[in-house]
Amino acid sequence: MMGPRTPTEPDATMSPLRRSSSSHGDRSDSTETLQKNNSSNSGVILDISALKLEVDSEVPPLPPRYRFRDLLLGDQSFQNDDRVQVEFYVNENTFKERLKLFFIKNQRSSLRIRLFNFSLKLLTCALYVLRVSLDDPEQVTGVCVNCQNRTSTTAESTESTEINWDLIFWVNRRVPVWAIQVIVALISFLEAMLLTYLSYKGNIWEQMFQISFILEMINTVPFIITIFWPPLRNIFIPVFLNCWLAKCALENMINDLHRAIQRTHSAMFNQVLILICTLLCLVFTGACGIQHLERASNQNLTLFNSLYFCIVTFSTVGYGDVTPHIWPSQLLVVILICVALVVLPLQFEELAYLWMERQKSGGNYSRHRAQTEKHAVLCVSSLKIDLLMDFLNEFYAHPRLQDYYVVILCPTEMDIQVRRVLQIPLWSQRVIYLQGSALKDTDLMRAKMDDAEACFILSSRNEVDRTAADHQTILRAWAVKDFAPNCPLYVQILKPENKFHVKFADHVVCEEEFKYAMLALNCVCPATSTLVTLLVHTSRGQEGQLSPEQWQRTYGRCSGNEVYHIRLCDSKFFGEYDGKSFTYASFHAHKKYGVCLIGVKREDNKSILLNPGPRHIMAAPDTCYYINITKEENSAFIFKQEEKDNKGLPVAGLYDAPSRLPVHSIIASMGTVAIDLQNPTDPPEDSSKLTLPTENGSGSRRPSIAPVLEIADSSSILPCDLLSDQSEDETNQSDEESSSVSDFVKGYPPNSPYIGSSPTLCHLLPQKASFCCLRLDKGCRHNSFEDAKAYGFKNKLIIVSAEMAGNGLYNFIVPLRAYYRPRKELNPIVLLLDYPPDNHFLEAICCFPMVYFMAGTIDNLDNLLQCGIIYADNLVVVDKESTMSAEEDYMADAKTIVNVQTMFRLFPSLSIITELTHPSNMRFMQFRAKDCYSLALSKLEKIERDKGSNLAFMFRLPFAAGRVFSISMLDTLLYQSFVKDYMIPIARLLLGLDTTPGSGYLCAMKVTEEDLWIRTYGRLFQKLCSSSAEIPIGIYRTESHMFSSSELKDGYPQSQVSINVEDTGGDDQRDNRRESWKEKTRTHRMSTTSESEHPLLRKKSLQWARRLSRKNTKPPSRSERFSQQRLNLYRRSERQELSELVKNRMKHLGLPTVGYDEMNDHQNTLSYVLINPPPDTMLELNDIVYIIRSDPLAGPNVPEDPAQGQSSGGGRMRQEFGTETRDETHL
Repeated sequence: MMGPRTPTEPDATMSPLRRSSSSHGDRSDSTETLQKNNSSNSGVILDISALKLEVDSEVPPLPPRYRFRDLLLGDQSFQNDDRVQVEFYVNENTFKERLKLFFIKNQRSSLRIRLFNFSLKLLTCALYVLRVSLDDPEQVTGVCVNCQNRTSTTAESTESTEINWDLIFWVNRRVPVWAIQVIVALISFLEAMLLTYLSYKGNIWEQMFQISFILEMINTVPFIITIFWPPLRNIFIPVFLNCWLAKCALENMINDLHRAIQRTHSAMFNQVLILICTLLCLVFTGACGIQHLERASNQNLTLFNSLYFCIVTFSTVGYGDVTPHIWPSQLLVVILICVALVVLPLQFEELAYLWMERQKSGGNYSRHRAQTEKHAVLCVSSLKIDLLMDFLNEFYAHPRLQDYYVVILCPTEMDIQVRRVLQIPLWSQRVIYLQGSALKDTDLMRAKMDDAEACFILSSRNEVDRTAADHQTILRAWAVKDFAPNCPLYVQILKPENKFHVKFADHVVCEEEFKYAMLALNCVCPATSTLVTLLVHTSRGQEGQLSPEQWQRTYGRCSGNEVYHIRLCDSKFFGEYDGKSFTYASFHAHKKYGVCLIGVKREDNKSILLNPGPRHIMAAPDTCYYINITKEENSAFIFKQEEKDNKGLPVAGLYDAPSRLPVHSIIASMGTVAIDLQNPTDPPEDSSKLTLPTENGSGSRRPSIAPVLEIADSSSILPCDLLSDQSEDETNQSDEESSSVSDFVKGYPPNSPYIGSSPTLCHLLPQKASFCCLRLDKGCRHNSFEDAKAYGFKNKLIIVSAEMAGNGLYNFIVPLRAYYRPRKELNPIVLLLDYPPDNHFLEAICCFPMVYFMAGTIDNLDNLLQCGIIYADNLVVVDKESTMSAEEDYMADAKTIVNVQTMFRLFPSLSIITELTHPSNMRFMQFRAKDCYSLALSKLEKIERDKGSNLAFMFRLPFAAGRVFSISMLDTLLYQSFVKDYMIPIARLLLGLDTTPGSGYLCAMKVTEEDLWIRTYGRLFQKLCSSSAEIPIGIYRTESHMFSSSELKDGYPQSQVSINVEDTGGDDQRDNRRESWKEKTRTHRMSTTSESEHPLLRKKSLQWARRLSRKNTKPPSRSERFSQQRLNLYRRSERQELSELVKNRMKHLGLPTVGYDEMNDHQNTLSYVLINPPPDTMLELNDIVYIIRSDPLAGPNVPEDPAQGQSSGGGRMRQEFGTETRDETHL
């Protein structure tokens, strides 16, 4: 609503006209129009037509500063001043605002004011105590109502309880004390009035009725009145109540102190301080009040006696030696007790609540401890007991980390199980739990991240959205790097496409990269996952040493091998091999000390090289990486010279001393030693079976092993024929096979699905395949194949079941298509996906040969049959992301376990490799409810867990055989990197994730009957080093084993080899079986006929079985034998039923049932991994040896010498274990 205004009154409605006129440059016309409009009393009249004309004229506008200047200054002449000085925050220039800024708003000045106020209150209390000490109750001067002076003296001491009220209202206050009290009271009054004025918000009564204001007036106004009325100078004033004002001032002062120094102390400290101040104020008030009131009685209490009485009363002791005698003091005691009963419980309740909250949040890690002690920080989004125990056990397994503290920073509340574990004395003094976020600087300050030795940031793998979990990890890593740039970061990431965001971290482990690479190598090198898991776990090799079974003792002892490093010049193991070849040093160190040298790093090169080959000459500054039970620094060297005299032959002398004999003499002596080193208990007639037939058919001499040369000789090293295409494709192949295989080329994949993938030389198609051709179950215009049978693959399939085609699946394909895999042994890969892949993923895999996908699930039998499961050699089941989150954590693997168990029953001959979320669930894989052997293994696992073993699950048969693993078991790889910074690069090289020029790769070879003449692992080491420069690192051994379903006796299975359980053919069959066992104890291996009828049993297992059988004094009854026979018939009938189901579904789909072999299974075998076994370990048939083969691209190719190949054992052993384990299936 507009009213009349004067011509000089500014009007906001003029701004449109003012802006338009100034924008068009007609300054004089706009001034006249403005004057006319201002002179009008009825408002502002705008000439719209004139405004339209001005807008239509295409005059460029003026800069904004002119428009703003015209709006501010109005009608003025602008000659020289183009700018206007604007003052901001003019409201703070008033006197009141300046005072408020000084007394309240400013942190430092407000702190000083509160400190001064606190000092004044303490001074008043001290003056009161001084006045009481100088007071003489016998002479008190007072004033009556009509202002007449009178002097009263106290009555003589009597037994009456008469109250002398004059002593209550009047005191004897000396003039100096009164003067000081008046000055202090005047200052306090002025300060109180000023603060009341500055904090006034419109309600004066609210300000006046505050308790602090009332107390201030009671203690200050009477003193001011005594200035103008001298007779009142001796009136009693309860100055001791200022202690409560001092308490409030102290609380405010602490709050201002926190603001000023920008540092927040714990609320626990504030609450404890408040509680102490409350108690002191109650005691001081009671002591002063009772002392003053008791002046009116016939018994005068001193201030100390009053203080003693209050302490005894509030502590509920109540001696009764000091008591109040008059009712006013008694009433004061009642009031104080009531106040204490109300105030103190509230304070204690608040303190208890803060204590509980502190227990949840964890408190702080002190700066003094951070500067004097070493600590590492663990950042997780949610802390589970399994994750915590894995980290603590692995972190504190190293001796140099025993003095470290671990600070856990987690945003969630501490779990009950975690709380119980952290209360154990072993961890309570070394582990500190802080509830907070890594994205808050205050929480990082609480954890003293800037002083930490390392920060571990782990992802939450149990999340359904793993990408979101990675995003949280990335933000945590960025926050820590921003807050503490010098703190080493150890980051765990889930998705490979997110890895480049944390590339700045010191060590990064991508879960899906390692997971898929290990699953892929499990298909060509069995139990690679078990091998790597055992290598990255810290163990002393004491697991299973009390077991009655030999395989468990050997397996447990070899599991203690780990990777260590040492400089060559500082090493006792390798120092003598300075100037020798790497292969020579590796063989002789293993022969002499039992350590396996696997890699080396030059001083001037940051890259680690696995088995650089014999052309690498060892130098003193080189860093050696070796596998051993413990590091060299913890080893003691005991040289027993008398052992050479006690033995029949000086074995070590043939290898240690440099020989001047010709090469053929050395070879002959080697052969002689090989004969003499055999087991003398073997019959002489069996020794001929270990020799290989020569070319002319005469087996009179066993081939010898060439020595390992100190310096590489190109003529003595067999070439690696992986780079020559003709050696693979043109020999012993039909025209169809050679034409199909010769279509492959070697090169680098053109498309990488994510940033940061290491380039690997692979077998590729000459031209990219069309996306339609990658679909296995649907034909296209290029081919009409609709199932695996129609493709006619020559090798067994590898089927991968996953929920979706993530970028990590690319790392499954690359190791299986690496250039060092022989072309004729490439297995077709079929991806069985729940959801079809996107074009981005298809673009990345379309360049690889024999890679197909199909939409389907493993719980659908038709999908399994269509993708060719009966022609598959391996089925890889990847844990699905959608099942990782469950109401009960350990139920996340339920669907995967049941589906795998179903496939295990339907296809018993299939090798199923499964990934689980929780390692403890692997005991359900291939579950047999009535298998006593599995129950014995479960008991052994509990025993090892009670002993504190980090590898309690290692004796589970699926894990030992490499059929199941959990990616959480690789968390220790990141933890070990804190002490062993080389573990992640070595693991990536072993798994083929990185390819360093000159570095070798992991592969496997199978020991056949033709190779058993080598006999021991040490001689195999020499054979591989001398012939092909390959370094063996372990053995994958498979043993025949009959599992009993009888009851346990003495905590162990009734019989490992089941002497009288599987006999379904009567007493004659049992007698024949016993005779065959006796025959097998006399020979090293079974004959061809007995091998097909009976399992291969080792000598130790037979002795143990006999020892157990002797304990069974009571023979089994006839009813027990019949029940066992019925059980076997039931098993066979169940298998027949399952096989009929599969065959019917195959007929319905139009698939032939010829390839389905329902009776061939692996239920009677057990497999395990031996890492770096001793040199005298005997080789057995079908052993698979893990070897690190040197890089074929490292040096020039050397032509192979046929004569030398024959002299070294009649040809190379069968290597690259892949398709040799099963017969080829021609579809």
